[in-house]
Amino acid sequence: MSRISVGLIGSGGWGKNLARTLHELKALGGIAEVRPDLREQLQGVYPDVPLYADHRALLASELPAIAIATPAATHFALAQEALLAGKHVFVEKPIALSSREAEELAALAEQRGRVLMVGHLLLYQPAVRWMKEYLDSGALGELWSLHQERLNLGTVRTVENALWSLGVHDVAVLLHLVGQAPERTQAVGQIALQPGIADDAYLHLAFPGGVRAHVHVSWLWPEKRRRLTVVGSEGMLVYDEGKQTITLHRKRIGDGLKPVDEGEEVVFQGAAQPLTLELEHFLTCIRDRRRPLSDGKSAVDVVRVLEEATRQMEGR
Repeated sequence: MSRISVGLIGSGGWGKNLARTLHELKALGGIAEVRPDLREQLQGVYPDVPLYADHRALLASELPAIAIATPAATHFALAQEALLAGKHVFVEKPIALSSREAEELAALAEQRGRVLMVGHLLLYQPAVRWMKEYLDSGALGELWSLHQERLNLGTVRTVENALWSLGVHDVAVLLHLVGQAPERTQAVGQIALQPGIADDAYLHLAFPGGVRAHVHVSWLWPEKRRRLTVVGSEGMLVYDEGKQTITLHRKRIGDGLKPVDEGEEVVFQGAAQPLTLELEHFLTCIRDRRRPLSDGKSAVDVVRVLEEATRQMEGR
């Protein structure tokens, strides 16, 4: 089976992790990096990998695929340029900063017959896959609600708000677990540090059939918390993202509206390399002409939620 090589645009921040993982998969075909100091570092780490100061050199190469790990505001233009150059594209989240641009990219990939995959990393976390299978099996009974927390005293962004920065993965996971897009979105944000940029946000999603989901994200919080709680008619799941554990609470409201507590147990535990699984999936989709789990259409649904939430938070 022939090996697929991927050109990487952007190697700072998260991009360096893509570079390392693609190299480990023997799939790193070249890197475009505008910063001379980073190119010099990369030369020492990957002496056999072609380096370019201009991404257009990668697009003009014979490489069949491009990965994009640049600031969010550049994702649309670079992904569009890569698709028009005939490349399969992996672009980090978010796919774009508007639903119109996201829809354009999804349509362009379809027209060109190219794989378009978005880096919604948590979808490739084995714990999330386990939860999806468990919920689909009906073992938790009727699905009622999902509650996601992503909180920390963390990196403050100067362009996108906390929901765009921290909540993209969570919205993608919630839509994936429920299996459909929400019919109603509500959001409230608080601006404390910079004009026009919410540091703390609450997002509420209403899905057809009555399922509700709630997200709280903040980079202005005293402790780190990354946890998803799923409530069903027959029990509850708690996913601790830091420990990579899922605990099943055999708790419910029984006859006569009386609480029933039949104990709890850890039903999943395991550290994995979701980035490796994610990029392996990208390569497999190119090779087998398959639609990615985090394809352009699913990414459009995520952006629509974030776009509407931001509109509400800004009072537009």
